[in-house]
Amino acid sequence: MTTLLVLAYLGFISLGLPDAVLGVAWPSLRAAFSLPQAALGAPLAALAVSYFLSGLAAGSLMRRVGIGALLAGSTAIVTLAVAGFASAPNLGVFLAAACIGGFGSGAIDAALNAYVAHNFGARHMTWLHAAYSLGAALGPALMTAVLAREAGWRTGYALLAGALGVLAVAFTLTRRRWDEGAAPTATDAATSAASAEEDAGPHVLRRPRMWLQLGFFFLYAGLEMSAGQWAFTVLTEARGLDEFQAGTWVSLYWASLLAGRIVLGFVVERVGPVLLVRLATALAVLGAIVFARPGLPPVVAFAGLALLGFALAPMYPVLMAETPRRMGSHAAHAVGFQVSAATAGLAAMPSLAGLLGQRLGLGAIPWFLVGSAVGLALLHETLVATVDRPGHPRSSPR
Repeated sequence: MTTLLVLAYLGFISLGLPDAVLGVAWPSLRAAFSLPQAALGAPLAALAVSYFLSGLAAGSLMRRVGIGALLAGSTAIVTLAVAGFASAPNLGVFLAAACIGGFGSGAIDAALNAYVAHNFGARHMTWLHAAYSLGAALGPALMTAVLAREAGWRTGYALLAGALGVLAVAFTLTRRRWDEGAAPTATDAATSAASAEEDAGPHVLRRPRMWLQLGFFFLYAGLEMSAGQWAFTVLTEARGLDEFQAGTWVSLYWASLLAGRIVLGFVVERVGPVLLVRLATALAVLGAIVFARPGLPPVVAFAGLALLGFALAPMYPVLMAETPRRMGSHAAHAVGFQVSAATAGLAAMPSLAGLLGQRLGLGAIPWFLVGSAVGLALLHETLVATVDRPGHPRSSPR
């Protein structure tokens, strides 16, 4: 069981490594391909569509090839995609690589979330996503260091591809150990659950609580990614910071997400998931407001960005871990739909932020983050009132 957890953490590190790099590379990439600001939405949309489709097929892939092969194959595919980013001669090739990368990432994301949600508590789910945050913090740090040395964004992506290739080899070498450990639990449980719920997917979407959870995951993922992808451009082009300082702060935003997931993983079971997410949404609103206010000293703006990252940390893993309790026998389908909703938010909201920045100026993007944080807090309170009110028939496990 410990081996499975370690491999799951490695899998999420590999998912996070390339995800947050695009925002740091974007000004250089945009200049190289002569693109407008809003074009950032194109690669994000390509990633999201393939990620979405792959996530829906994750259960079938896990049953057919096993978790070990899925980890190895997915990481190998993402490695090829990142290598494609490094060598892309134009936006079209870059978008094709994004489609490949999204497909490689989506299946492993949904499969690991479903497995951990059914077999471990909120603590391990939180730390699992901390591993993703570690990868998301390391990626921008690497790209920033490369740009500071004037080596170019292509070099940054090439180095990431090399790191992912090492992980792909590690998963290939350990795939039998994973499948041996998972055979009586993950694979068989997933197979029996999928058989029992074969026709449950459309039915779970008829439940209001499912749509509330989908809305939460959409907003959460969109807010997290919008802040991470646009902060570098806002700080450099709207507030006049140099690339190294701005890139460092963006890396620290992702690092604060990592720190929050590590720290809050120790307290989530004591505080309780509802209270923890309630406090986190309030702090996210505060952090977004501090970052959005113009004229504040740079260190204060950074504190707001870091607070936003720390506050966002527990939301995704805690609500994902709560899914079996809230959705009962339909949890496996619900997890897949939630991953897909988050993927849609990753594409739609940063793109909308780019359109607002292009029409109203880059200064509008931080206020877009504020509005998103407020909407997230309101949506969570509605979800709690609907699902977890005292006496509600779904407030305890089925």
